[in-house]
Parts: sequence; C-alpha cells; structure tokens
Amino acid sequence: MNTRIPVSVIVPIKNEAANLPRCLDCVKWADEIFVVDSQSTDGSIAIAQQRGAQVVQFEFNGTWPKKKNWALEHLSLRNEWIFILDADEVLPPPAEAEFAKAVTDAGDIAGYWINRRFMFMGRWLRYAYYPNWNLRLFRHALGRYEKLTDAPTNSGDNEVHEHVLVSGRTGKLNVEIDHYAFPSIDVFVEKHNRYSNWEARVAADARLNSSSEKIGSQVVNRRRKLKTLSQRLPFRPLLRFLYVYIWQKGFLDGAEGYYFARLHGFYEFLSVAKTRELLKQRRADRANSMEGRPLCRPKN
Repeated sequence: MNTRIPVSVIVPIKNEAANLPRCLDCVKWADEIFVVDSQSTDGSIAIAQQRGAQVVQFEFNGTWPKKKNWALEHLSLRNEWIFILDADEVLPPPAEAEFAKAVTDAGDIAGYWINRRFMFMGRWLRYAYYPNWNLRLFRHALGRYEKLTDAPTNSGDNEVHEHVLVSGRTGKLNVEIDHYAFPSIDVFVEKHNRYSNWEARVAADARLNSSSEKIGSQVVNRRRKLKTLSQRLPFRPLLRFLYVYIWQKGFLDGAEGYYFARLHGFYEFLSVAKTRELLKQRRADRANSMEGRPLCRPKN
C-alpha cells in the first residue's frame, strides 16, 4: 500500500552535491520527486538517483522560460499538488503530517505560503529577513511564476525573485523551511552579484516602459509598487542597510545581523549602479539608432 503524500516535489539544481542529500531526505515522504538539473558535474545526478528522484535535464536559452516554470510546463506530474524546494532548503519532520493534512483538507485553497528561516554564518537569524513567506505548495493547474522581462539578465537559469502567482485563495503552513543559502560570505557575494543583474534589468525595463509581460495579482502588484517607489529614493544602499538592521531588528542578531545588513546594503548599491549603467547604454543605443535614420522621406 502506498502511504506517500500525494505531492510532487520539484528541486532545481546545478552542482548541489553538498546540499542535495539533506534536501532530498527531508521530503522522502513525497509521492514523487523531480530533480531538474542544469548539467551538473559534481555527482549531484548520482545522489539524486540513489535517493529515488527522477532527474530531468534543463537547457536554458538565456532568456525565458527559466527552470521552475519550464518544469511546471513540461514535467509529467502525476499529482495535483506541487511543492517547490531549493537544494539549500530543508523541511523539518513535522512537515510530512502537515502537508498531508493541507492537501487533503484544502477545499478551495489554491496554494499555501510557507515561512523560511535564514541560516547565516552558522546561526539562524531570528530577526533579519524573518519572517520570509514564500508560496511553494500549490495546485499545479493554478500556479506559475511571474514573468517580468524578456531580456537576458545574466542572473542564472533559475527563478529567484519572481513570485509564484496562483488563481484562488491561499493559506499558510505552520512548519518552516531552514534556508542554508549562504554557507560563506564568498557564496553570498557571488549570488548577489548575479541577483543584482536581475534587479538592474527589471528596473531598467520598468523605467524605459518596456513591454515585458506581467502576471498580475493584488499582493504582488502592491509589492512591486513599493519596490518601484523605493527605487526613486536617494541613498538606497543606506536605506536597505537601515531596513534590515533597524526596522527588521537585525541588531538583535548580534554581529551576524550587522554583517548581513551591511552585505544587503552593498547588494542594493550594486543594483543601483548596474541599473544606471544599463540605462546609459540603452539611451546611447537609442540615440545612435536615431542618428542613422533619414530626417525625411525621399521623394518618389
């Protein structure tokens, strides 16, 4: 008799051999697990197969779709409910019972939000970036990641800051994800250098009124409006530091909270500088293209 929970888990990876065993072991109660790989070379594929996961390769074209939306569109999933779990994330043991109850008693709920606890410099940050709610458990037919730009962002092949948007009512789970995203400062800097490429591209597109497709919802639109407003404020890197360190009470996380806030201020500075660079380049390209156009139509 199959007693597994009727949920299909999707784990996007690339060279995650260090994280994958811990990640996959925490969802071994799921009916099926897909590991969506981007040509890993560190043994990740063998680890996934040893733990019974189905491995599918993803070939990124540089723009769209990215890995998670591609998986939602192309995988042969046998369950109505999907759970997206990154390789550096871990669910606690009580998740099995709660997930079973959530999908069984869902009624008209289309998806569930789950909170994350950030691990940084060997400890859980109890204040900075906490709570951090993400919509991860949802009905496959009713949810997709939003699309904010058609342009290449040089930020990787996986959705990071895009939201899952669902058609229907949502709820919240009690269990929380432990998020081991930054095992070192070096990894934090590498990731946020890529993330700032995405931030800059989306900000530049918004300022130049590009025609990128957007999937709308009241919650996400409200967040986007606040983000757009913040981008027009002066001293954004300082404001980002103060937001994490003072407003979110990161100072209560001790030295780790201070470093975390300072690094996010630097991340904001990268986003600001790269946005300005992109805008100058786009305006220069536009001016050059205008110079090559005839001022009037030639007579027949």
